[in-house]
Amino acid sequence: MRSKWWGGLAALLTCAAAVLVAAQPAQAATGFSVSGTTIVDANGSPFVMRGVNHAHTWYPSQLSSSLSGAKALGSNTVRVVLASGQRWTKNEASDVSNVISQCKANRLICVLEVHDTTGYGEQSGAATLAQAVDYWISVKSALDGQESFVILNIGNEPYGNGTAASSWTADTKSAITRLRTAGFQHQIMVDAPNWGQDWQFIMRDNAASVFAADPNRNTVFSIHMYGVFDTAAEITDYLGRFQSAGLPVVVGEFGFDHSDGNPDEDTILATAQARGIGYLGWSWSGNGGGVEYLDMVTNFNAAALTTWGQRIFNGANGIKATSKEATVFGSQPSSPAPSSPSPSSSPSPSSSPSPSTPPPSGACTATYAVSNSWPGGFQGAVTVKAGSAAINGWTVTWTWPNGQRFSSTWNAAITTSGDTVTARSLGYNGSLAAGASTSWGFTGTFTSTNTAPTLACTTP
Repeated sequence: MRSKWWGGLAALLTCAAAVLVAAQPAQAATGFSVSGTTIVDANGSPFVMRGVNHAHTWYPSQLSSSLSGAKALGSNTVRVVLASGQRWTKNEASDVSNVISQCKANRLICVLEVHDTTGYGEQSGAATLAQAVDYWISVKSALDGQESFVILNIGNEPYGNGTAASSWTADTKSAITRLRTAGFQHQIMVDAPNWGQDWQFIMRDNAASVFAADPNRNTVFSIHMYGVFDTAAEITDYLGRFQSAGLPVVVGEFGFDHSDGNPDEDTILATAQARGIGYLGWSWSGNGGGVEYLDMVTNFNAAALTTWGQRIFNGANGIKATSKEATVFGSQPSSPAPSSPSPSSSPSPSSSPSPSTPPPSGACTATYAVSNSWPGGFQGAVTVKAGSAAINGWTVTWTWPNGQRFSSTWNAAITTSGDTVTARSLGYNGSLAAGASTSWGFTGTFTSTNTAPTLACTTP
């Protein structure tokens, strides 16, 4: 992702009022368009982004597995990191074509972004927005005709916290104008300054004029929410001001923790869902520089969800429960591949209890599965499913039959006493609708035998 210093920016976030002029109606567009606060796909259907960021330019060999893994876990969009050549090796047009092709094969909308612009004015060697536009023009051949499947994110977090951030408005307008003059008909996404967090409200206060500078009226604003957005009030106020002004906004990056503070991810997810706002979590895998905890999966393995991965994919208002595929891909295949299940908060019919013995009203069931094993160790998951009525909390208990022990656990509160295990729901995954399910995971150790335990699930 990045190494950032936020330097107490949260303290500078205020509730200063801003007058945002309502956006004009979107003009006819090719592919994605804007209608008020809503992103609309090429079929005229509203589209709400639910997905992840993938650091393709640093991990090119992981593209295929990362896209298929993100899709299998319910994503409808992937924001793909590209490089323009100023800081990292340039992704040429042929590679961009491959990225788009693989996104389409996985029925994912592709948000493409140039990462070299990150922190310009504060980050040594960062590219300007003008240089990002030069890059897009140089790979235009790969983008033409893909307007129904690709959204163009001009440059990642294009200014740091220095005085250069004041240039964001003029430079962003210029970038949009140049792209349109060059013939780009794609929906354009623009990131906020201040390392994406807009704590000076430069993007918020000038969004209407930037939108008006786009002759296609097809620009979407992207806010990145980390430590600056550590309270519910800051999150709801910021997003609410865009919607009140009739301007489209998405949360283009966010995490559940960060070196600059602790974002309120529960409010981000809940507010985005309630208001129909897209979100793209950072990031699939491969983080460094002290923010490795932002990996959603370990070593690009979709079967190895981290704490953050469990939260964003399987938690309340998460991707699996709220994502809907873009209609431009047509109807779902009649026999989807095992690696790409339809995003759903419910398990497949084969994992449901027998119809003849349904769980009693208000009760729950728990199933245990080992997903990976190695000499002396293993990884597993427990899926908790509500019965014929909603539940507000669950407890799973068992006794290890062969003296197994946990090495690590996530997505549940675990207590043990000898061979006895008690796992309780957390604040975000205890409330389940009738028939809905959630999962928590663990790694463990064993000696010679690893027999599965018998589980019991109870509710308060």
